[in-house]
Amino acid sequence: MVSIFRRLNFILIVLASFSAAAQMPAKPALNVVLITIDTLRADHLGCYGYKQIKTPNIDGLAAEGARFERAFAVVPVTLPSHSSMLTGTYPMLSGMHDFSGNKLSPLEPTMASVLKQAGYQTGAVIAAAVLDSRFGLNQGFDFYYDHFEFSRLDEANLDQMERPGNAVADVALDWLAKNSQKKFFLWMHLYDPHFPYHPPEPYSKEYAAQPYDGEIAFADEQVGRLIRFLKEKGIYKNTVIVLCGDHGESLGEHGEKTHGFFIYNATMHVPLIIRLPEQAAARTVADPVSLVDLMPTVLGAVGAEIPSQVQGRSLLPELRGDSNEKARYVQSDRDRILYGETFLPRIHFNWSELRGSENTKYHFIDAPKPELYDLAKDPGEVHNLFAEKKAVAEEMRAKLAGMIRKYSAGKEMAEKTGLDPALMERLKALGYAGFSGGSDPTISSRDLPDPKDRVATYELISDAMADSQHGRFQESLDNLKKVVAVEPNSVPAHYLQGLDYYRLKMYPQAIDELQKTVQLSPDYALAFFNLGMAQAHAGQMDAAIATLQRTLQLDATNFEAAYNLGVAFLQKQQLAPAAAAFRQSVTIDPELARGHRALGETLLYQDKLDEAVAELHRAVELAPQESIMHESLAKALAAKGLTAEADEETRRAQRLAPQ
Repeated sequence: MVSIFRRLNFILIVLASFSAAAQMPAKPALNVVLITIDTLRADHLGCYGYKQIKTPNIDGLAAEGARFERAFAVVPVTLPSHSSMLTGTYPMLSGMHDFSGNKLSPLEPTMASVLKQAGYQTGAVIAAAVLDSRFGLNQGFDFYYDHFEFSRLDEANLDQMERPGNAVADVALDWLAKNSQKKFFLWMHLYDPHFPYHPPEPYSKEYAAQPYDGEIAFADEQVGRLIRFLKEKGIYKNTVIVLCGDHGESLGEHGEKTHGFFIYNATMHVPLIIRLPEQAAARTVADPVSLVDLMPTVLGAVGAEIPSQVQGRSLLPELRGDSNEKARYVQSDRDRILYGETFLPRIHFNWSELRGSENTKYHFIDAPKPELYDLAKDPGEVHNLFAEKKAVAEEMRAKLAGMIRKYSAGKEMAEKTGLDPALMERLKALGYAGFSGGSDPTISSRDLPDPKDRVATYELISDAMADSQHGRFQESLDNLKKVVAVEPNSVPAHYLQGLDYYRLKMYPQAIDELQKTVQLSPDYALAFFNLGMAQAHAGQMDAAIATLQRTLQLDATNFEAAYNLGVAFLQKQQLAPAAAAFRQSVTIDPELARGHRALGETLLYQDKLDEAVAELHRAVELAPQESIMHESLAKALAAKGLTAEADEETRRAQRLAPQ
């Protein structure tokens, strides 16, 4: 009898505990906000000790979270750096070494795709075309706001390749207002500190002598708008917030004005602040960490599964101050070697790539002329100790080689992506030198020139590119001739000269320079395209046709090449191949209104009336405000005997025609 009462008493206790557990409030799901600020040096923020700027919002976030003193980018270029952040993998696996030509593989999980699978609403608002969705970082996002205008060679559209931080924040806050009742992941990308530096008022006046800092202060204001929204809606307390730079800015150090060319810490050292909801006080972390650590850290913080191929490591022990968990990492953190690279000199100029290994004391840079710096004594990396400390350098080189072996996948995952001429031209407007001068980026050669010996040439080319983009073609040519004088086989110099002459309508000179370009770089599809255009303008139609056909062999995604091939065939009165080329252009880009119009008119000349009307209807649908589309459709309808419809289209064309 006693045993029965004891059992009943035990059951009642258990039931009571279940009831109490049921009454406890469920732990709220954690939201995630990732804020990346392009081209942001750590040593230009107040919370990192800089006294010449006001960044109250970023400083306030650091005061409530963890500030990492030694966080480093993997690549000092926007697209591959964000690829490392969002995938947790190095370029040796992802294949994302650069800003053009590659697209993130859809097989590689991203922070967004993992969180989406875990039930999150996912949104991203992007500030520059270098992160356009065609590069693949939109994977896993329900909402990816890029929406850039790629009107080719239209200098008036330069500002449409990037958007100011206030416009980014407007869209981000609008998305948050619609999704803040569910668990969400928002990525807000700010581009303002990127060169050229033109901060808006009042920052342009306050930071007249330091416009780079003015851009950072303006970006800080947008960060504040987002944080205030989270607090006002009561969701700040349940949100994991990460803020970081994607890379820094040289600001003239080592002869580099901006970033991407070298891997000194002026461009590799970035701010990183992480705020966890449960964090009680500010924390400073001195251990060296990499941006490749962000994905496993965020996923671990919200309890999501970390994909097996992730190569970074979670920073939660540092964030939570868990001494037991941290103890497992103390020795490894002390000895941890961080990896960095830039392939920009290799891919675009056929100079050597740079790869480096870095720990708390030393930074080794593997180059034709290797470099070793003692970071404690020489944080500006001015005194190369390679000759004096060969044993240290060789140890760092061996560790670098070990990392490359460890993190390489054999075959890199990135897919090749053809970029239409419009996008490539617009990327040049942002300062991205998209040239095809190099070979396989994964094969190293110590016989190539050392970037240190070519930085002056690189800056000449960068200046020439900026001049060209802003219509200063003669100034651009003057700089490029200086480049060719010291480097006769420079692919970028000959290519840019070809473009300058083309824009000056000096077509024979353009043809000469672009022919030199394709001789030096036989797979350079965009150079072939521009050569074909110059030949067409010079009246060399047979040559133009052959060159544009070669362009499409090299890059089957170039709808401009297909369209202009059709125009060239029309000049030769060859209707069938013209129609085929126009059809190819609209197959590549189904929304190319002028392609549908050209195809429709060509079909009309061939008496294929039904097909012609269908194509011209499509042209009108795509460009209803262009009178010429209605005129063409009217002609086709009249040819079919549809007089009333033809008259209506004629009236529409007349209403739309310029007065």
